Amino acid sequence: MADYTTLFTLNLALLFISKGVTAGTFTFVNKCDYTVWPGLLGSPKLDSTGFELQKGGSRSFQAPTGWSGRFWGRTGCNFDSSGHGSCATADCGSNQVECNGAGAAPPATLAEFTLGSGSQDFYDVSLVDGYNIPIVVEGSGGSGACAPTGCVTDLNRSCPNELRVQGGCRSACEAFGNPEYCCSGSFNSPATCKPSMYSSIFKNACPKSYSYAYDDATSTFTCTAADYTITFCPSSPSLKSASNSNSSPNTGAETGSDSEPAVQADSLADSSWLAELAVNGDSTRSHPSFAMQYALVLGFSLFLVFLQL
Repeated sequence: MADYTTLFTLNLALLFISKGVTAGTFTFVNKCDYTVWPGLLGSPKLDSTGFELQKGGSRSFQAPTGWSGRFWGRTGCNFDSSGHGSCATADCGSNQVECNGAGAAPPATLAEFTLGSGSQDFYDVSLVDGYNIPIVVEGSGGSGACAPTGCVTDLNRSCPNELRVQGGCRSACEAFGNPEYCCSGSFNSPATCKPSMYSSIFKNACPKSYSYAYDDATSTFTCTAADYTITFCPSSPSLKSASNSNSSPNTGAETGSDSEPAVQADSLADSSWLAELAVNGDSTRSHPSFAMQYALVLGFSLFLVFLQL
């Protein structure tokens, strides 16, 4: 009887250990009209640090509890038959399809994750290093808020001339290097580093994304024990984004069998301000006043309290 009890206990322990080893699955989906080469940087290392993802393609990786890192989409890449080459935007400088522990050269839209920290996952989409293509992150199968986040607005179209580069929009920190833009030196705290005119452009276009280093309050999201989908050029129903524009100029960089447009236009399909908030809103769209939004939220909260009485 003792042997059966020991065996049962061992199997149960192995079950819990196996559940704890894998925190979740990352699935990359390419809805762009061109090939994207995702880059992966994190610890511990996943099964790949960079790969080719053709139009309409998807690929998944499992990640362990405690994994922390970032993903991005490289565009305009040209690799030879041996896998050597470079990319027009968000290149990781490895001269290979695999990034091998190197990060993205700005400008690059980043999806950032920390899995299982205090039993919760933390995730965000960041424009702190600039913007190159639209990205949305969605959690599934988890508990908690698990709200989608990302940037579906085409910032390449609205990028100020002084930040504009081929295929991307630089951050003010990258463009000018000033401490007040980089939140460095005497500006290295939330109290001293404030939103700038340039970060406000990013924030107005993509309210749920990081626009500068201390933009935590409206840009960090949590979920517990979820799987995550990272979509490039999304047209996700949960984000109410409309179909992409068909008129996009070419970067001129070859991408194997197809070439990558520098501009991907996204607009919102739903006119309500709640839907616009959920999809990271277009800065060209008008919104009701803050007072009206506050009144609606307050009224809904009072209604919920009334139901509990």
